[in-house]
Amino acid sequence: MELGALRYTPAGLPAVEFRISHESSITEAGTERVVRAEMPAIAFDTVARQVASAGLGSALTANGFLAAKSQRSAKVVLHVTKIEFMEGAL
Repeated sequence: MELGALRYTPAGLPAVEFRISHESSITEAGTERVVRAEMPAIAFDTVARQVASAGLGSALTANGFLAAKSQRSAKVVLHVTKIEFMEGAL
């Protein structure tokens, strides 16, 4: 996980941008496939504070929604609305 600095929106909400990595395996067409991906993410308010205090490389489960980065950019960003850190996992 790459982690940006905790900042505040013009409305005063804490926000943090970060990058998450995903790795899993799944069966596709009868064959085991390893899936790896990285994605930019952003969190606000309480979740932003949780992310900002996490160490790099923390294993976690994140829930949220995908949205365009801005009205001018079609790049996808994961807006994390719930996060759970996995103790002892890397």
